[in-house]
Amino acid sequence: MAEIGFYHLTRTPLERALPQLLEKIHGSGARAVVMAGSDERVDALNAALWTHDPASFLPHGAARDGNEASQPIWLTAVDENPNQSKFLVLTDGASSDHVGEYDRCFEMFDGHDEQALAAARACWKTYRDAGHELTYWQQTETGGWQKIDV
Repeated sequence: MAEIGFYHLTRTPLERALPQLLEKIHGSGARAVVMAGSDERVDALNAALWTHDPASFLPHGAARDGNEASQPIWLTAVDENPNQSKFLVLTDGASSDHVGEYDRCFEMFDGHDEQALAAARACWKTYRDAGHELTYWQQTETGGWQKIDV
């Protein structure tokens, strides 16, 4: 079973929160797959990762970049794991039939979007019923994260 963390975005948009998470994953020497809701969203996240911090480089790629097996961070709208990642980041309501094959999954959702909240609640129930270990994190006033007991 995977450890699944729900990340309730309330202070910063995904484009700013995602690079911070990916820096921690990459910094630990691990790989990540980021699954978005559409190819257009993959392109937008790809651009955001290139420009998030001019003083640093976060290695990543998507289908148009190729070399998927060698990419430390893979951006996709398809349920795939071409870089043999142990970490999966789900955004935009994307879902995977392979969550249990990862060590850890991050469900990131916009806390100001009622549809995203409803979808996150439904995912929580599905994951809980499947026996996954669940945690819930909400952004703090300063943009950090606080674990909430649910």
